[in-house]
Amino acid sequence: MDGSEALDLARWQFALTAAAHFLFVSLTLGLATFVTAVQTWAVLRRGSGQSAPYARMVRFWGQLYVVNYAVGIVTGIVMEFQFGLAWSGLGHYAGNVFGASLAMETVVAFFVESTFLGLWIFGWNRFGPRVHCALLWVVTGTAYLSAYWILVANGFLNHPVGHTGTGHGIELTDAGAVLTNPSALLAFGHIAGGAAVTAAFFVAGVSAYHLFRYRGTGGDGGDGGDGAALFRRSLRIAAFASPPALLVTAAFGGIQFSALASFQPMKDAVWKAEAAEIARLQADLAERFGPGDYVPSEALTRGAAMLMLLAFALMFHVSLGSALLALFRPAVERFRAWHLLLMAVVPLPYVAMTAGWVFREAGRQPWVVYGLLRTEDALSDVSAGAMRVSLAVFGTLFALLLAVNWWLLLRTARRGPEDVALGRDERAPDGEPSPGPDPVPSY
Repeated sequence: MDGSEALDLARWQFALTAAAHFLFVSLTLGLATFVTAVQTWAVLRRGSGQSAPYARMVRFWGQLYVVNYAVGIVTGIVMEFQFGLAWSGLGHYAGNVFGASLAMETVVAFFVESTFLGLWIFGWNRFGPRVHCALLWVVTGTAYLSAYWILVANGFLNHPVGHTGTGHGIELTDAGAVLTNPSALLAFGHIAGGAAVTAAFFVAGVSAYHLFRYRGTGGDGGDGGDGAALFRRSLRIAAFASPPALLVTAAFGGIQFSALASFQPMKDAVWKAEAAEIARLQADLAERFGPGDYVPSEALTRGAAMLMLLAFALMFHVSLGSALLALFRPAVERFRAWHLLLMAVVPLPYVAMTAGWVFREAGRQPWVVYGLLRTEDALSDVSAGAMRVSLAVFGTLFALLLAVNWWLLLRTARRGPEDVALGRDERAPDGEPSPGPDPVPSY
């Protein structure tokens, strides 16, 4: 009983911490892409003298990106501790195969990405525009590379390839097969699309809040370089970006659904509610691996999939309507009901992404490495009491980090572009580049 309770507590701990960290990752990837695209456009338009509004956009949305990234890094470090504490059996059994990908993710995220992000943050008015923009391209590229390495490890757990068994576990035999694992590549495309959707809905919601506020306080929404112009542009970019991002997400998700029958036939049968196929697979697995329950939780697996699809349907309708409304400037500036809707649907991508993650992970139970290592065998030798303490500590810490992150994001977003510290030129009293000669070209 103590071992069963420890296993359940360890699974809850991993689910809560991984899902919480994933919330940061999705917005970080999406916002990095958005800010990089806007800054690139600002650099390209320097010659026309129309780059200043886009530079202000970079500073405002870049500051929100930095806040989310900083707290997300903390959650990633904390998650590493709980992973090593509760799941040492997985490292002993399969660490030779996917340990290198986790190490590469650490190098990319904690060294390359963070170093170049620091240069970008403190490089305003010190580097030239092209160099400064190139720094952000490196940051964004390494962010996606970091996500890829994580999904290489996760893809192996869901569809193990390129390995051979030994007396004490498994060893890597084909690195190419692991790196090109279709379970990892399809998930990477799905996550990249979902991150873009998350950022689009976030940017649209924050922009709608400010346009709603400006209109309610008599703002004219003019083009005088004010906040209303910034958020009008941001809202239109987000509205036009969300439909294609949703289509990319759906395309990779659909391919993953079609591949389930070959990758994880039991999950596929549970998702389709095929009772006869579930019974046949259960009997086959029990004959191959010994007595046990090889059917994942139908409530979690099917429920999570249905919730993900429902959230996607809602987002798709909202995004199509938003893309049409964004064609009309009066609607962007004055359609207050639309602004309220955009603010209300900001959580939808988080719901869809979390539900999709639950479907992916819960559906492969009782395996931690599908068909090779059961979850119970991957558990560290810890007591139920120790796991209770661990779950309480990590659960409380992650709840605090989530609360702090959202408080900082909301506080920063509500202040508006006039109070942005990122990229402020301290030589000018209003935070804009000084009008005099500047040896380093500014935006």
